[in-house]
Amino acid sequence: MTSIRVAALFVFAIFIISCSSVKHTDINYLKSAYKASTEEPTLNIFQPKDSTQQHDVLIFVHGGNWNSGSKSTYSVLGRNFAKNDYVTVIPGYTLSPFANYDTMTRQITEAITWTKENIANYSGNPDRIFLMGHSAGGHLIALATMNPKYLNDNSLIKGLIFDDAAALDQLKYLQENPPTDEDYYDVTWTKDPEEWRNASPYYFLDENTPAILTYLGTKTIPSLYYYNDLFHQKLLEFQPQAKLITLNKKHVPMVTQFFWPFSTRFKEIKEFTAGIE
Repeated sequence: MTSIRVAALFVFAIFIISCSSVKHTDINYLKSAYKASTEEPTLNIFQPKDSTQQHDVLIFVHGGNWNSGSKSTYSVLGRNFAKNDYVTVIPGYTLSPFANYDTMTRQITEAITWTKENIANYSGNPDRIFLMGHSAGGHLIALATMNPKYLNDNSLIKGLIFDDAAALDQLKYLQENPPTDEDYYDVTWTKDPEEWRNASPYYFLDENTPAILTYLGTKTIPSLYYYNDLFHQKLLEFQPQAKLITLNKKHVPMVTQFFWPFSTRFKEIKEFTAGIE
């Protein structure tokens, strides 16, 4: 198949998918007063056209090294998941240096609680909420769910999907690579080792952790691969059936694969969520 035919097929697929969902943009979700920067974060919702039934809900949190990225980049991803019968919520959050990991995680927690309280208005089932995050987004969904200082009751989360998640054991990583002003890491993580531990989902794994499906690229950033494997080995102590699916991809293609509407990942995720009562 020529590149022109592939491009034409992709454009046609996007057109069909766009017609099968409704996009709701820039919805305010923060209850707390916002002062971090000039732009208050909002969220987008991608709703399947079929509103006669309640759908599973997927909250996707983008990555970007905690200092970059935007929810607007992931509209195609949102529509693709909506085509697969998920009401898909994509929140923005304040980036470093205007916020540190704690503020970001609190905002994602507020996005989760907003979704729980409001998603029925968009044909979503508030009792069927799943979280997915790429890179820094994987870290934020894990921390919001697993560290009890954020989400008081993590039983409202049915499952987590890690897509090349970062910073799963930031304590160990920063002990070996102390934060500097490069990429604003001194702001994101602070220079306090106790904060590094608080920021590390690895230390909050227990029997109450929601079911986790992990995707990991074999060509990803070496430290990221190492800590995902380390995390997964500990996860198996509590979830012996937890899956780690490795793919022959680099870090960025691990998320852009979800821009392709015919990716087999959607079937895998559907099987994962359907298997959770």
